[in-house]
Amino acid sequence: MPQMGESIAEGTIVRWIKKVGDVVDRDEPLFEISTDKVDAEIPSPAAGVLMDIAVKEGETVPVNSVVATIGAAGEKLDTAPAGASGASGAQTSGSAAPVHSGTVAPLAAMAPVAEEDEGDDRQKSSPLVRRIAKEHNIDIGRIQGSGIGGRVTKQDILTFIDSGAAAAPIAARPAAEHPAVPVTRSVGDEVVPMSVMRKKIAEHMVVSKRTSAHVYSVFEVNYSRVDQIRKAKKEDYERSGAKLTFTSFIAKVVVDCLRKHKVINASLDGDNIIYRNDINLGIAVALENGLIVPVVKGAGEKNTLGLSKAIQDIADRARAKKLNPEEVHGGTFTITNPGNFGAQFGLPIINQPQVAILGVGTIEKRPVVVDDAIGIRLMGFLTLGYDHRLVDGAVADQFMADVKKGIENFDPAQA
Repeated sequence: MPQMGESIAEGTIVRWIKKVGDVVDRDEPLFEISTDKVDAEIPSPAAGVLMDIAVKEGETVPVNSVVATIGAAGEKLDTAPAGASGASGAQTSGSAAPVHSGTVAPLAAMAPVAEEDEGDDRQKSSPLVRRIAKEHNIDIGRIQGSGIGGRVTKQDILTFIDSGAAAAPIAARPAAEHPAVPVTRSVGDEVVPMSVMRKKIAEHMVVSKRTSAHVYSVFEVNYSRVDQIRKAKKEDYERSGAKLTFTSFIAKVVVDCLRKHKVINASLDGDNIIYRNDINLGIAVALENGLIVPVVKGAGEKNTLGLSKAIQDIADRARAKKLNPEEVHGGTFTITNPGNFGAQFGLPIINQPQVAILGVGTIEKRPVVVDDAIGIRLMGFLTLGYDHRLVDGAVADQFMADVKKGIENFDPAQA
């Protein structure tokens, strides 16, 4: 199991692209994984024959665990008695350790995940779990971990918070868990387990709602000017290998406004405010089974053409599951576009640890008042969701007023 980023401690096998006995080439997609940060197809580290699959689809294992074995054509894989120590020393519980020789290559990570030993009264956990614990002032040592080796998982700490025990003094008896609302099933209902991605989206959204005081401001924007510029520049962009979309204009104006309104591009770390030096723009991309937010790093240094190319590139690779781990974290502000599906506007949930997110509504012709007359203009709503713990309403509205002004008076020389 490869380590897809320094904060990733485990991964889930979503799908095996190859089956036992298949010939594989080096760098050919072998299996698909899902982690806290990214879904990705994992290429084979060597050429040969897939001799053994040790981890089934749907199973979650720590990084550096052997998930399969590749050997030379005609080579046989022997199995040692249960409990024998395999070459990786990281076999899944209850599985036999493969014994191999010659060119057989176990598919393990290049380096094991670094664990933090915080003393006898603390349990092992991922950086994400420790961050949640810090935000809620929770001693991880109070939580019984259900993960491998007693690891405290995200679900463990979220369940602990839901139980009300997080708010209780350490010496007090923990409050009883809130019982789940019973769900009645009827004849003909289809019951399907949640996918790994859907589970992670659910967890992240619940954590965000618990963390941030969400407030929203909605502005109506006239896109007629940028529509004229887009039509005039469209062919030039296509010759450069980019698509000039409304998102390109919005992204350019947003990054320019984030330089002026630094608190919108900030994060909270306990009692400290982190004003980000870089503007790393997250772009929400809808997939068949969920949502992912790849990040355009250094967006504040790019012109409109550069942003167009970068957004198109990460969106295409997100849908193809070709993103690198570093491309899905480190964002400082996010844009999401529910308007693609006809929504007038949305109320998006903040992408932690950011403090604001912009929702783009559908852009369409509408009747509007122009100089005391009724005219037809290309209009759309923009919604800013922001964390009221840090961002005041006046600041949010000033930011949005500048975004509106920047779009409606876009300088053609910037396109």
